[in-house]
Amino acid sequence: MQRYQGYLIDLDGTIYRGKIKIPAAKRFIERLQKTKTPFLFVTNNSTQTPAMVAANLVENFDINVSADNVYTTALATADYLADLDSTKRTVYAIGELGLKQALLDRGFHFEEKKPDYVVVGLDYDVTYHKFELATLAIKRGARFIGTNADTNLPNERGLVPGAGSVIALVECSTQQKATYIGKPEKIIMKKALKKIGLDKDQVIMVGDNYQTDIRAGINFGIDTLLVYTGVSTRQQVAQQINQPTYEVASLDDWKL
Repeated sequence: MQRYQGYLIDLDGTIYRGKIKIPAAKRFIERLQKTKTPFLFVTNNSTQTPAMVAANLVENFDINVSADNVYTTALATADYLADLDSTKRTVYAIGELGLKQALLDRGFHFEEKKPDYVVVGLDYDVTYHKFELATLAIKRGARFIGTNADTNLPNERGLVPGAGSVIALVECSTQQKATYIGKPEKIIMKKALKKIGLDKDQVIMVGDNYQTDIRAGINFGIDTLLVYTGVSTRQQVAQQINQPTYEVASLDDWKL
Protein backbone atom coordinates (compact mmCIF):
# COMPACT_ATOMS: atom_id res chain seq x y z
CA MET A 1 0.00 0.00 0.00
CA GLN A 2 1.36 3.39 -1.01
CA ARG A 3 2.06 6.04 1.60
CA TYR A 4 0.41 9.33 0.65
CA GLN A 5 1.79 12.77 1.36
CA GLY A 6 -1.61 14.46 1.38
CA TYR A 7 -5.29 13.65 1.86
CA LEU A 8 -8.40 15.16 0.27
CA ILE A 9 -11.31 14.25 2.52
CA ASP A 10 -15.09 14.41 2.27
CA LEU A 11 -17.11 15.55 5.29
CA ASP A 12 -20.70 14.31 5.72
CA GLY A 13 -20.76 10.53 5.85
CA THR A 14 -16.98 10.37 6.19
CA ILE A 15 -16.08 12.61 9.15
CA TYR A 16 -19.59 12.76 10.62
CA ARG A 17 -23.13 11.67 9.76
CA GLY A 18 -25.39 14.69 10.00
CA LYS A 19 -25.13 15.53 13.68
CA ILE A 20 -23.74 12.13 14.65
CA LYS A 21 -20.06 11.73 15.52
CA ILE A 22 -17.89 9.09 13.85
CA PRO A 23 -15.19 8.41 16.50
CA ALA A 24 -12.84 6.73 14.00
CA ALA A 25 -12.89 9.89 11.87
CA LYS A 26 -11.70 12.04 14.78
CA ARG A 27 -8.89 9.57 15.43
CA PHE A 28 -8.00 9.58 11.72
CA ILE A 29 -7.65 13.37 11.64
CA GLU A 30 -5.59 13.31 14.84
CA ARG A 31 -3.25 10.74 13.26
CA LEU A 32 -2.81 13.02 10.23
CA GLN A 33 -2.07 15.95 12.52
CA LYS A 34 0.38 13.95 14.64
CA THR A 35 2.35 12.88 11.55
CA LYS A 36 2.11 16.41 10.08
CA THR A 37 0.42 15.02 6.97
CA PRO A 38 -1.35 17.77 4.97
CA PHE A 39 -5.09 17.32 4.52
CA LEU A 40 -7.95 19.28 3.03
CA PHE A 41 -11.67 18.77 3.54
CA VAL A 42 -13.20 18.96 0.05
CA THR A 43 -16.94 19.58 0.30
CA ASN A 44 -19.78 20.32 -2.11
CA ASN A 45 -21.34 22.59 0.52
CA SER A 46 -21.41 26.09 -0.98
CA THR A 47 -23.62 27.65 1.70
CA GLN A 48 -20.99 28.02 4.44
CA THR A 49 -17.64 29.77 4.60
CA PRO A 50 -14.57 27.68 5.47
CA ALA A 51 -14.54 29.33 8.91
CA MET A 52 -18.13 28.18 9.50
CA VAL A 53 -17.31 24.63 8.42
CA ALA A 54 -14.26 24.53 10.68
CA ALA A 55 -16.23 25.94 13.61
CA ASN A 56 -18.82 23.19 13.20
CA LEU A 57 -16.09 20.55 13.32
CA VAL A 58 -14.52 22.09 16.42
CA GLU A 59 -17.68 22.83 18.38
CA ASN A 60 -19.86 19.85 17.50
CA PHE A 61 -17.39 17.07 16.73
CA ASP A 62 -14.30 18.00 18.77
CA ILE A 63 -12.15 17.91 15.62
CA ASN A 64 -9.65 20.74 15.98
CA VAL A 65 -9.05 22.13 12.52
CA SER A 66 -9.01 25.59 10.96
CA ALA A 67 -10.53 27.26 7.92
CA ASP A 68 -7.27 26.55 6.08
CA ASN A 69 -8.18 22.86 6.18
CA VAL A 70 -11.45 23.45 4.30
CA TYR A 71 -12.03 23.77 0.56
CA THR A 72 -15.65 24.27 -0.44
CA THR A 73 -17.29 24.21 -3.84
CA ALA A 74 -17.89 27.94 -3.31
CA LEU A 75 -14.12 28.53 -3.11
CA ALA A 76 -13.55 26.28 -6.12
CA THR A 77 -16.17 28.21 -8.10
CA ALA A 78 -14.61 31.57 -7.26
CA ASP A 79 -11.11 30.27 -8.04
CA TYR A 80 -12.28 28.80 -11.35
CA LEU A 81 -13.93 32.04 -12.47
CA ALA A 82 -10.98 34.16 -11.34
CA ASP A 83 -8.67 32.11 -13.52
CA LEU A 84 -10.88 32.25 -16.62
CA ASP A 85 -10.51 35.91 -17.61
CA SER A 86 -9.00 38.67 -15.49
CA THR A 87 -11.13 41.29 -17.29
CA LYS A 88 -14.45 39.70 -16.32
CA ARG A 89 -15.39 40.41 -12.74
CA THR A 90 -19.18 40.81 -12.58
CA VAL A 91 -21.48 38.03 -11.41
CA TYR A 92 -25.07 37.38 -10.48
CA ALA A 93 -25.24 34.72 -7.79
CA ILE A 94 -28.04 32.63 -6.37
CA GLY A 95 -26.66 31.21 -3.14
CA GLU A 96 -25.90 31.64 0.52
CA LEU A 97 -23.14 33.50 2.39
CA GLY A 98 -20.47 30.90 1.63
CA LEU A 99 -20.79 31.40 -2.13
CA LYS A 100 -21.16 35.16 -2.09
CA GLN A 101 -18.24 35.70 0.30
CA ALA A 102 -15.99 33.48 -1.81
CA LEU A 103 -16.80 35.53 -4.91
CA LEU A 104 -16.24 38.84 -3.12
CA ASP A 105 -12.91 37.62 -1.75
CA ARG A 106 -11.73 36.91 -5.30
CA GLY A 107 -12.59 40.43 -6.47
CA PHE A 108 -15.97 39.88 -8.09
CA HIS A 109 -18.78 42.44 -8.05
CA PHE A 110 -22.47 41.66 -8.06
CA GLU A 111 -24.51 42.74 -11.08
CA GLU A 112 -28.11 41.76 -11.86
CA LYS A 113 -28.73 42.77 -15.47
CA LYS A 114 -25.61 42.16 -17.53
CA PRO A 115 -23.13 40.13 -15.49
CA ASP A 116 -20.25 38.20 -17.02
CA TYR A 117 -21.31 35.11 -15.07
CA VAL A 118 -24.40 33.67 -13.44
CA VAL A 119 -23.52 31.32 -10.59
CA VAL A 120 -26.23 29.16 -9.06
CA GLY A 121 -25.85 27.21 -5.82
CA LEU A 122 -28.05 26.13 -2.95
CA ASP A 123 -30.13 29.04 -1.64
CA TYR A 124 -32.51 28.45 1.28
CA ASP A 125 -34.43 31.65 0.45
CA VAL A 126 -34.57 31.33 -3.32
CA THR A 127 -37.46 33.15 -5.00
CA TYR A 128 -39.04 33.36 -8.43
CA HIS A 129 -37.48 36.81 -8.83
CA LYS A 130 -33.97 35.39 -8.35
CA PHE A 131 -34.66 32.72 -10.96
CA GLU A 132 -36.02 35.38 -13.28
CA LEU A 133 -32.88 37.53 -12.98
CA ALA A 134 -30.63 34.52 -13.53
CA THR A 135 -32.57 33.37 -16.58
CA LEU A 136 -32.61 36.79 -18.23
CA ALA A 137 -28.90 37.35 -17.58
CA ILE A 138 -27.99 34.00 -19.14
CA LYS A 139 -30.23 34.76 -22.11
CA ARG A 140 -28.28 38.02 -22.53
CA GLY A 141 -25.02 36.09 -22.74
CA ALA A 142 -23.76 35.50 -19.19
CA ARG A 143 -21.84 32.27 -18.70
CA PHE A 144 -23.83 29.79 -16.60
CA ILE A 145 -22.04 28.11 -13.66
CA GLY A 146 -23.46 25.59 -11.19
CA THR A 147 -21.70 24.93 -7.88
CA ASN A 148 -22.54 21.21 -7.74
CA ALA A 149 -25.03 18.73 -9.13
CA ASP A 150 -26.29 17.12 -5.88
CA THR A 151 -30.04 16.89 -6.37
CA ASN A 152 -30.78 16.07 -2.73
CA LEU A 153 -29.31 16.64 0.73
CA PRO A 154 -29.96 14.40 3.74
CA ASN A 155 -31.13 16.03 6.94
CA GLU A 156 -33.21 15.07 9.96
CA ARG A 157 -36.41 15.40 7.90
CA GLY A 158 -35.20 13.22 5.02
CA LEU A 159 -33.83 13.96 1.56
CA VAL A 160 -34.44 17.64 0.78
CA PRO A 161 -33.65 19.53 -2.46
CA GLY A 162 -29.96 20.19 -3.07
CA ALA A 163 -28.10 22.65 -5.28
CA GLY A 164 -28.61 20.47 -8.35
CA SER A 165 -32.38 20.84 -8.06
CA VAL A 166 -32.09 24.63 -7.93
CA ILE A 167 -29.69 24.68 -10.88
CA ALA A 168 -31.97 22.36 -12.87
CA LEU A 169 -34.73 24.96 -12.81
CA VAL A 170 -32.43 27.54 -14.42
CA GLU A 171 -31.24 24.94 -16.93
CA CYS A 172 -34.86 24.30 -17.85
CA SER A 173 -35.74 27.99 -18.17
CA THR A 174 -32.68 28.82 -20.27
CA GLN A 175 -32.34 25.55 -22.22
CA GLN A 176 -28.66 25.68 -21.28
CA LYS A 177 -26.53 23.24 -19.31
CA ALA A 178 -24.49 24.70 -16.46
CA THR A 179 -20.75 24.19 -16.11
CA TYR A 180 -20.52 22.26 -12.84
CA ILE A 181 -17.67 22.79 -10.38
CA GLY A 182 -18.15 20.39 -7.45
CA LYS A 183 -17.56 16.66 -7.03
CA PRO A 184 -17.55 14.46 -9.10
CA GLU A 185 -16.19 17.05 -11.57
CA LYS A 186 -12.48 17.51 -12.18
CA ILE A 187 -12.59 21.27 -11.57
CA ILE A 188 -12.87 21.17 -7.77
CA MET A 189 -10.24 18.44 -7.58
CA LYS A 190 -7.78 20.42 -9.69
CA LYS A 191 -8.25 23.51 -7.54
CA ALA A 192 -8.00 21.51 -4.30
CA LEU A 193 -4.76 19.90 -5.48
CA LYS A 194 -3.35 23.33 -6.23
CA LYS A 195 -4.30 24.53 -2.74
CA ILE A 196 -2.71 21.56 -0.97
CA GLY A 197 0.42 22.02 -3.10
CA LEU A 198 1.08 18.41 -4.08
CA ASP A 199 1.09 16.27 -7.22
CA LYS A 200 -1.59 13.79 -8.25
CA ASP A 201 0.44 10.74 -7.32
CA GLN A 202 1.06 12.11 -3.82
CA VAL A 203 -2.59 12.44 -2.71
CA ILE A 204 -5.63 10.26 -2.15
CA MET A 205 -9.34 11.15 -2.10
CA VAL A 206 -11.24 9.80 0.92
CA GLY A 207 -15.03 9.60 0.97
CA ASP A 208 -18.16 7.60 1.67
CA ASN A 209 -20.10 8.31 -1.53
CA TYR A 210 -19.02 6.48 -4.67
CA GLN A 211 -21.04 8.76 -6.97
CA THR A 212 -19.44 11.99 -5.76
CA ASP A 213 -16.24 11.44 -3.78
CA ILE A 214 -14.86 8.34 -5.48
CA ARG A 215 -15.94 9.32 -8.98
CA ALA A 216 -14.27 12.70 -8.40
CA GLY A 217 -10.99 10.96 -7.66
CA ILE A 218 -11.36 8.54 -10.56
CA ASN A 219 -12.29 11.34 -12.99
CA PHE A 220 -9.28 13.37 -11.89
CA GLY A 221 -6.89 10.43 -11.99
CA ILE A 222 -5.93 10.11 -8.32
CA ASP A 223 -6.18 7.18 -5.92
CA THR A 224 -9.32 6.78 -3.83
CA LEU A 225 -10.30 5.38 -0.45
CA LEU A 226 -13.96 4.49 0.11
CA VAL A 227 -15.03 4.20 3.74
CA TYR A 228 -18.32 2.46 4.45
CA THR A 229 -19.68 4.84 7.07
CA GLY A 230 -22.10 6.82 4.92
CA VAL A 231 -23.96 6.64 1.62
CA SER A 232 -22.51 3.83 -0.48
CA THR A 233 -22.75 0.13 0.35
CA ARG A 234 -20.43 -2.72 -0.62
CA GLN A 235 -23.18 -4.21 -2.78
CA GLN A 236 -23.64 -0.97 -4.72
CA VAL A 237 -19.91 -0.42 -5.22
CA ALA A 238 -19.34 -4.01 -6.35
CA GLN A 239 -21.53 -3.28 -9.39
CA GLN A 240 -19.35 -0.38 -10.57
CA ILE A 241 -16.92 -0.88 -13.46
CA ASN A 242 -14.31 1.48 -11.98
CA GLN A 243 -13.53 0.37 -8.44
CA PRO A 244 -12.04 2.48 -5.62
CA THR A 245 -8.32 1.97 -5.11
CA TYR A 246 -9.00 0.95 -1.50
CA GLU A 247 -12.05 0.18 0.64
CA VAL A 248 -12.34 0.10 4.44
CA ALA A 249 -15.16 -0.42 6.90
CA SER A 250 -13.72 2.23 9.23
CA LEU A 251 -10.98 4.85 9.04
CA ASP A 252 -9.42 3.02 12.00
CA ASP A 253 -8.54 0.32 9.47
CA TRP A 254 -6.43 2.69 7.35
CA LYS A 255 -2.69 2.75 7.91
CA LEU A 256 -1.03 6.08 7.12
